[in-house]
Amino acid sequence: MTVLDRIKILAKKRDKTIKEIAFDIGLSENSLYRFDKSIPNGQTLQKLADYFGVTVDYLLGREEKPFPSETDLSEMIDRSNHFDGKEYPDEVKQGMKDVLRAYLMGRLDNKEN
Repeated sequence: MTVLDRIKILAKKRDKTIKEIAFDIGLSENSLYRFDKSIPNGQTLQKLADYFGVTVDYLLGREEKPFPSETDLSEMIDRSNHFDGKEYPDEVKQGMKDVLRAYLMGRLDNKEN
């Protein structure tokens, strides 16, 4: 699957055309269509990833899931022990999970309305 294929999938989920996406990120429509045969530079990849809220690795085909799942995020929090050079206890980890879950649920609810 090419970068363009992944852009098309993400565009469809957002009800956007390639032309609209190109305009939104400051590229020409033809530039995006070139990604069927070539790989965009790092700056363009990051713009696209930020625009769609996905990882650069997803756009490049290095991972299949465009968005981290709640389990992935929960596991990341469990594996982390430090923030800003300071160790934090398990209660803080649970608080981080609760805040993240509430934030994501709020965002998803807003998208459905």
